[in-house]
Amino acid sequence: MDATTGNEAGERGDGQVRGGLPMFRGIARLALDAKGRLAVPSRNRAALANGSGHVVITADPSRCLLVYPADAWEPIQAELMSKSSFDARIRALQRLLVGHAEDVDIDAAGRVLVPPPLREFASITRDAVLVGQGKRLELWDASAWDAQTARAIAFDTGDLPPELSGFSL
Repeated sequence: MDATTGNEAGERGDGQVRGGLPMFRGIARLALDAKGRLAVPSRNRAALANGSGHVVITADPSRCLLVYPADAWEPIQAELMSKSSFDARIRALQRLLVGHAEDVDIDAAGRVLVPPPLREFASITRDAVLVGQGKRLELWDASAWDAQTARAIAFDTGDLPPELSGFSL
């Protein structure tokens, strides 16, 4: 424990571990302004900008948007694009994720402009929810997030994937 910051050794206090990638968690209900800008919560700004001030926003098959620090996105894109595009499923995922990916700057007020095609893809008009998911954030239309949460709460424990067998909270 660092006596001056109160943080664990190696932790910067902005959600990012030194020498590693950010770790995002938590939920924030937000509203896009009339220009389609989203005010990034202060607790996420430094880790999301990760020193560069650049983020990548892309589409997700769940009809939400994925928000990555630019340096966290680059290896994902490289790995995906290294796969054979002769497989129609891989090609479809490449088109969705890389084709929709937009480089966006965080402005001086801590806002990002969510590009109109991505807002349309995720049906985000005003009310949105930003959800921490480890190395990325998900951006949902608020009503779509509420429906997703309702489905998650109603799941049958018998339907858990085998990878979660024995997992306990």
